[in-house]
Amino acid sequence: MALVHAQPLDVINVQPLGTRLGEVKTHSLLKTGKLQLMRVVLAAGQSMPEHHVSGEITIQCLEGEVLVSTPRREQALKTGEMMALPAHEPHALQARGEASLLVTILLHQ
Repeated sequence: MALVHAQPLDVINVQPLGTRLGEVKTHSLLKTGKLQLMRVVLAAGQSMPEHHVSGEITIQCLEGEVLVSTPRREQALKTGEMMALPAHEPHALQARGEASLLVTILLHQ
């Protein structure tokens, strides 16, 4: 079955998952020619190894807490906090408990 993305002008629910946090997997919410939105879900202690994307990104912590590591710094993100990363910035994620993130990627043209 093909993944169904929201379309421009659709309302996308990004509320915290709460008790459903352990049941939901990481998934793409919207993808256009220039933009992608993803809900990244991490179990307690789970990590995402270092990687980079070609466009600028934002990482918004919807619930929980994650450690964002880049070559320049390590930064804890807690519920309600967000940060932006420049294009091609290597980064890794480490969940300090169950966590849900909204990741926005400006796609390379």
